[in-house]
Amino acid sequence: MKISVIITLKKDVLDPQGKVIHQTLDGMGFNNITEIRQGKYFEIDTKESDIKKAKDKVEEMCKKLLANLVIENYKIIDT
Repeated sequence: MKISVIITLKKDVLDPQGKVIHQTLDGMGFNNITEIRQGKYFEIDTKESDIKKAKDKVEEMCKKLLANLVIENYKIIDT
C-alpha cells in the first residue's frame, strides 16, 4: 500500500527557496504569481494492508523524522 506525505512550511515561516523560485519565474515572464511556497513530497510503500495502521505508522514517521513540527506541517494521503 502506498501512502503519500506532503510537507510544507508553516505560513508564518519565511520560505527563501520559494521566494527565489517566485523571482525566477517572474523574470521568465510568469508574472501573475502572487506567492510560491516550496515543500517536500514522500511516497512510502508499506507492507501494511490495514489503511488505518499504515497511516498511523506514517504519521509516527512524520513526527519523529520526516517533518520538523516546529516549522512544518504535514498531510498524509493514501494513494
